[in-house]
Amino acid sequence: MKYIESLREGERINEIYLCKVKQSALTKAGKPYDTLILQDKTGTLDAKIWEPGSVGIDEFDSLDYIAVMGDITSFQGNLQLNVKRVRKVQEGEYDPKDYLPVSDKDIDQMYEELKGLIASTKEVHLKKLLESFFVEDADFEKRFKFHSAAKTVHHGFVGGLLEHSLSVAKHCDYFAGCYPMLNRDLLITAAIFHDIGKLEELSTFPENDYTDDGQLLGHIIIGTEMVGDRIRTIPDFPKGLASELKHCILAHHGELEFGSPKKPALPEALALSFADNIDAKMETVREIFNNVPENNQEWQGYNRLLESNIRRSGKL
Repeated sequence: MKYIESLREGERINEIYLCKVKQSALTKAGKPYDTLILQDKTGTLDAKIWEPGSVGIDEFDSLDYIAVMGDITSFQGNLQLNVKRVRKVQEGEYDPKDYLPVSDKDIDQMYEELKGLIASTKEVHLKKLLESFFVEDADFEKRFKFHSAAKTVHHGFVGGLLEHSLSVAKHCDYFAGCYPMLNRDLLITAAIFHDIGKLEELSTFPENDYTDDGQLLGHIIIGTEMVGDRIRTIPDFPKGLASELKHCILAHHGELEFGSPKKPALPEALALSFADNIDAKMETVREIFNNVPENNQEWQGYNRLLESNIRRSGKL
């Protein structure tokens, strides 16, 4: 595959890209044309179809993957693709990871690590609940591995939900080792489930935008309902334990003004809110520094999540 960042003026290409945007317009002379924004994991490219509906120009829409043949030109200093032929491609003709931001960690390996934490739990009802999602449900596994943890802010990439959930669970495992008063099984279970509602709050890639339920309910309520519905299928699940687990999910943003319906009222809920906050903020820092050289100590500007300006520390 020839990635967008490697394209040069004068080339003729025949490649598959994600059509991020498709809009119809008119030239000054009143002739219709289509303007496109094509995307792969390395960037975006402006494209034009000057004769929509002509032979070789098939029907497609925004967010379709399309095979395009055309010439790379330059317009006002930027590269542009003059499309000669285009067709919508089918699933199996492309690998979504070539077109979307994706975790730089091994997704299957992370999932096995998450299942290892599940296997380490001892309380039978919590383990059954976890396994019913993450071990026994192949469709859920596929969705969880592919989904992001955010539209923007942090972990907004393929595998982001898994990477964030695993990291939070590992922080919670550490907390449980440091503070024996914590119920490790409850804390680990809550950590693994805390953002499960993101599966319904956000649409899947390539759209990765808020759904109606995401706007109306939010992932905290959605996730609590998902867990509550599954609990009701498990015989003799202790009512008190169910309430404690749901409380941890409801309180994991820590403060009412940060979107939690409840403030933490259990030590496990408090520990989970700390772990979630740590991972979200450290990933935000990582993403800020992603394109900043290690020896660059320039201030990167105010960040809303961090509530601070930030720069790299000096290297000895």
